Amino acid sequence: MQALSVVGPGTGPLLDPLAARLDGRVATVRRDESAAPDTAAGPADAAFDLSPDGGWRASGTDDSFDALLDRLAPEYDYALVAGFSRLRLPTVVVGDREVAGDVLERVDDAAELDADALAARLDDAEPHVTLETLVDRVTASPEADRAGAIATFTGRVRAKDSPDDDRTTHLAFEKYEGVAADRMARIERELTDREGVLEVEMAHRVGIVPDGEDIVFVVVLAGHRREAFRAVEDGIDRLKAEVPIFKKETTTDEEFWVHDRA
Repeated sequence: MQALSVVGPGTGPLLDPLAARLDGRVATVRRDESAAPDTAAGPADAAFDLSPDGGWRASGTDDSFDALLDRLAPEYDYALVAGFSRLRLPTVVVGDREVAGDVLERVDDAAELDADALAARLDDAEPHVTLETLVDRVTASPEADRAGAIATFTGRVRAKDSPDDDRTTHLAFEKYEGVAADRMARIERELTDREGVLEVEMAHRVGIVPDGEDIVFVVVLAGHRREAFRAVEDGIDRLKAEVPIFKKETTTDEEFWVHDRA
């Protein structure tokens, strides 16, 4: 799922024309303290609003935002978000407000934003991928009738290696554009060519990932458990060894590139 955050005065009305230009299912999430949610009107397939007390009007729950995105990801191709400045998402900003996500564009006035141009750029942004999304992809395979096993690996940010270590607050990942995706795709193809392995999907986050959050997923659909387990282990080992993704670690005491310490 491709996700985009827009922040600043006048950005809320941008969601509907932007949604109309996207090819796929679109969910919108906006901070709106007065209007009731309207899931039937407009070009989006679903809409969610944050009520004054912090609950999600459309669902009636008190989800964290990451949990909400995780819930949307398997069902929607796009999530468009307005009014939340602390999200670690690709972000378009009107004005000088500081935001937590990577800034795709910053303008002085919302009238300067072009919905067509934003729609084109959104498809190039990093997608929001969940383990459930990848499991859904492999089980949709035409080969799924031959599968007797799904094996998965999830890597997450470890706060400490040992009790006396300084706590890791977050990791930041940067990838070698183009090369990283090509090498990951090659690993997926070569693992899928193995006897008994039917489908392989991998995903690695970039940007800032706080401690306790997921970083990387490997999912294997196979005829039997042994082929599935071997492919998952080889997949994560090859990803770490062959895919150019660089990691900066920030602890309570220091910040450093991990490859400089290796």
